[in-house]
Formats: sequence, C-alpha cells, structure tokens
Amino acid sequence: MHYRIEAADLHAHLYGVTLTIEQPAANQLVSLPVWIAGSYMVREFAKQITGISARQGKRHVAVHQLDKATWVVDCEAGQPVTLHYQVHAHDDSVRTAWLTTQRGFFNGTSLCLQAEGLADVPHQLELVADSFNAGGAASKWQVATGLTPVKTDRQGFGTYVAANYDELVDCPVEMGAFWSGSFKACGIEHRFVVAGATPAFDGERLLRDSQKICETAIRFWHGNKHSATPHKNYVFMLNAVADGYGGLEHRNSTALICNRADLPRVSDSSSTAKDAKAHDAKQSDGYTTLLGLISHEYFHTWNVKRLRPAEFARYDYTQENYTELLWFFEGFTSYYDDLLLRRAGLIDDAQYLKLLNKTINQVLQTPGREVHSVAQSSFEAWTKYYRQDANSPNLTVSYYTKGALVALCLDLTLRQHGVKNHSVSLDDVMRALWARCCTGKHNGPMTEADVLAVLKELTGRSWTAEFKAWVHGTRDLPLEKLLAHHGVNVQHEPAQLAQRLGLRVAEDHSVQIKTVLNGSAAHKAGFAPGDEWLGLEVAGKATSAWRLKKLDDLALYAGTAKKVTALISRDRQLLRLILALPDAKANSTWRLVLDNPKLITKWLGL
Repeated sequence: MHYRIEAADLHAHLYGVTLTIEQPAANQLVSLPVWIAGSYMVREFAKQITGISARQGKRHVAVHQLDKATWVVDCEAGQPVTLHYQVHAHDDSVRTAWLTTQRGFFNGTSLCLQAEGLADVPHQLELVADSFNAGGAASKWQVATGLTPVKTDRQGFGTYVAANYDELVDCPVEMGAFWSGSFKACGIEHRFVVAGATPAFDGERLLRDSQKICETAIRFWHGNKHSATPHKNYVFMLNAVADGYGGLEHRNSTALICNRADLPRVSDSSSTAKDAKAHDAKQSDGYTTLLGLISHEYFHTWNVKRLRPAEFARYDYTQENYTELLWFFEGFTSYYDDLLLRRAGLIDDAQYLKLLNKTINQVLQTPGREVHSVAQSSFEAWTKYYRQDANSPNLTVSYYTKGALVALCLDLTLRQHGVKNHSVSLDDVMRALWARCCTGKHNGPMTEADVLAVLKELTGRSWTAEFKAWVHGTRDLPLEKLLAHHGVNVQHEPAQLAQRLGLRVAEDHSVQIKTVLNGSAAHKAGFAPGDEWLGLEVAGKATSAWRLKKLDDLALYAGTAKKVTALISRDRQLLRLILALPDAKANSTWRLVLDNPKLITKWLGL
C-alpha cells in the first residue's frame, strides 16, 4: 500500500492523494473511517472526498460508491491498481485535516482510504515536497510526524513506512514553517513543534517544562527501567491559534491546540523585576492549563494507546466502538495529568488544590450526575458527551471529570487503609494493570474485571461495592470525608448567582439563556434555553421595572425582594415569569483548604 500526498490546490485547501494497491483483490473494496480513535463521534470524513478515479495498468477502471464511506473498484486481482482523489481540508482541529499556504496538517483517517483485507500489510506514505512549496506556500516548510522515515530530505519530505493501517492513521502529519525544538527524557528523544507562535514565545521554557512532565510520566510507569517504555521517540505537534483548546493522543505523538496567549513568553529585557513577575502571574493559569493538556495526552501513551478497553483491541473504523471504560481511560488520565504536574514541581500544593477544586465543582454543579452513571456516560459518549446541547448537563455527567474523582476516591481510600503496614496507592494499581495486560504476550486489552482483580490482589479484599456505588451508581462520591483524612478540609461557600438560579447564560447587551438546570429556581419559574431575559419587575409600594444587561444587575434591581417577575422574550413573544430568588446559601460551592501539609505530601507522592 503506497499513498502519495500532494498539495493539489493550496488556495482551495485540497490535498491530492494517489493510492497504489500492489496486490488488490478482484473488485477491491476501499473505505474511509467514519471516526478517529480517541474522539468518540461519527464525523463522516468521507464527505470531504471528491473526484475519485482508478487505473489498472493503462486501463481506466470504474469506481462505484456503495455507501457513505465505501467504494468498490472494478479491478482484476493481483495486478497493481492506482486510485486518485482529492480531499478538502479546512478543519482547524486536531481531529481531521487542514491545508493553507501557511500550514498543512492531517490525520490518516481523513486522507487515507483503507483497502479491505489489506489492513495488516506495510503501508507507505510519501509527502511530495515541491507541491507544498509552490503556489504561494512558504519555502521553508518542514515535516513532523511519528511515522518511521524511509527516505526523506532535511525538511522531512519523502517516504515513511507504517507496519499496518492502524499505525498509519495513528501518526498525524504536521507541515509548515513551524518552530521546532527537542529534548531527551530518560534517554528517549522528544521533538516539540509549534505552529502559529508569536515572536514573544519562550520555546526553551516549554521544552524544559515538557521534559519534566515526560520524565515524571516515564518514571511513574517504569521506575528506572526506561528501556521498557512503549515508544522510542515522541513528537508533540502544537497549533497555537487565537482561540482554541484541545488535544488528541496517538501512539508516539500528540496533536494539540491552544490559545497563543497561553504559550510561555520571554520577558522584555527592559522590564523591571516587578513587571516581569506581574506578567508571569497574568499568564500562569493559561500556561498551567497548557501544561496539564501536555501531561494528559502524554499519559495516554500508556493509558488508552497500549492499556486499552478490550472493545478497542481492534478498531472498527466503519461504526461506533462502544465501551463502558472511558471513565478509567479518560477519567484516570485526567486525575493524573495535574497530579504529575505537582510531582514534576511545575505547580505547588495550592495550585494543585485549585485545579482539583475546579473539577469537583464542575461535577457537583451538573444535575446529570444524579441520573447518569459514569459507566453509562462512557458508553453513550458517542451521542451524549460529543453531541451536547442545552439539556446535556441535565442528562449526563462527564466521564473526564467524574472519572477523575472516582480515581481520587480510589487513591485516597487505598492510601488510607494500606495493607499489612505497607502503603498501597492508585499508582500501584496502574502499574499492576500494565504488568497484567501489557507485558509478555499481552498487548493491552483490559476489562473492568481486570481492575477489580488487581485491586483484590493488592489489598486482599473485594472492591465490588465501591465500583457499584462510584462507577455504576449515581450517588455523590464520599469526597469530603476522604479529603479530610488526607489533610484537606472543605469549606462551603455561596455559589455564583448563575449557579444559584440554575442558569448558564451568555451576556451581550442582554442575558441569553443557554441552559436551565433541572430542579433549580429558574426551572421552577419556567425559563427555557433560547430565552432572552430582558428585564424584571419588582413589586412593592410602587411596581418598578428594570432593564437587564448582565445577570449581576439582578441583585442591584431586586434589592431585598424574595420574588421578581422576569420579563422574557421567547420566539419574539414577551412573557412574564415569576422567579423565586434563592438565598446565598443555595447551591453552595466547595473551596478546598489545606489543613495538614504532611498528610497531603504523602497523598501527592512527593
């Protein structure tokens, strides 16, 4: 299998793909995936394909489309057949493909047709340099990818090889005049490329901090046995944009996207020390978020790319692949991403608790946690998590955030009890699962039964009751009690006004209702998503009416009133809704307070 990738038209955002199948079957079937591993939504990548044709030798052969993503090539068996087609690429995300005169990026799931029956033969990918350096493109384009090079030039253009189709589409390609740097983590070569960086970008700081993250993760899984790592090199591909955030894990690389403002920046040499400190503090939250994303995707190199749900032992690219285990693979990774930042010394205890605090409040402020277990949330990710609408917070809970809290409860419970005077932690569970499922003849598939078996082996007791309650149940987790045992107290504070009312809103000269939380004051009053809250009337000695421009105006105009009449525009009809105003104690939020530094040090594994 050989794929030749060219820039067919940079201004029209078109890739040209020439696929040569050396040993086709008679009437060879080819198809394009409908989803990409790690992003659980059917995205119909084939809708971007155009102009597909085929030749066998000097003869044109017909190509017939059978369904939305499958074609049959009317070829003879055993003689090479060549297909040519174009793919429109203008989705600036980590999941699909992008092509302009400034930058090219693609996942194989968006460009590379799969030949039925030939998924396990070697696949070659050829990137044609001249096509990308013409037609207005910059002349200094480079290539970054986790694929193995066969014959490439200094910029990285040329031929790469993958052992099979799975490896081919699990190694995205970044092209352009990007910034590039490298470092070694525990002896393993890592490359970091950044597209869209500004002149203020501090690349050396990003490399230093990423190196700490990678070394901490490698030692977490393998201790000092660095040769046991599943990857021999790694590539970070970061696209810095005006507004964006996300990442997608791959076997020895990751594609990331972040706000340019969140990149680390060099301090102006003319600035005073006070100015520099203020500058660093201003961007610290955004940069910490970026480091957490880097940590999260790198941890996936082990947890989901190798140690993976049994249902993902072999991907079926034609349809949804269901599993109830995303709470483990995404949720536990979400627990460790910030924890490893703390262990790497990139954040302190206060910053770590602030990040954990945010996760806890996100879950507690989601009514869907009371009706949808985290296992159900995992299974229905295809329709509920990835296809969210205004009512999603009432229907489901994120397997990322609640899964992270399940990991927290498990970790703190293990550490609290120990076994025979020896400390046991979630770290031990993760490493034991790796040894059970990813070493020797095992290649990674894991079930919930494996997790329970490892827990029993390490502790001598069953954890079925906890899993029934925490993973398959909908009651709140015992967070407050467990945190107190590990040196962290919980203070209950008044929630923000929107949360007390049960609203999620947008504010732009008026208050637009985005979500109404079930059981809330707004729900009982009759608010609905899509409403525009124009103003309110307050009854008293003389009824007064006020125009709202932002939600905080409510407190100003309502005063001490217990009820107000909300003036609502719905489908251009004006409605009056009687809203009972909740007191400040309604829907309180948590604030984590460090009470015993010694206990939290043991928990954080420092």
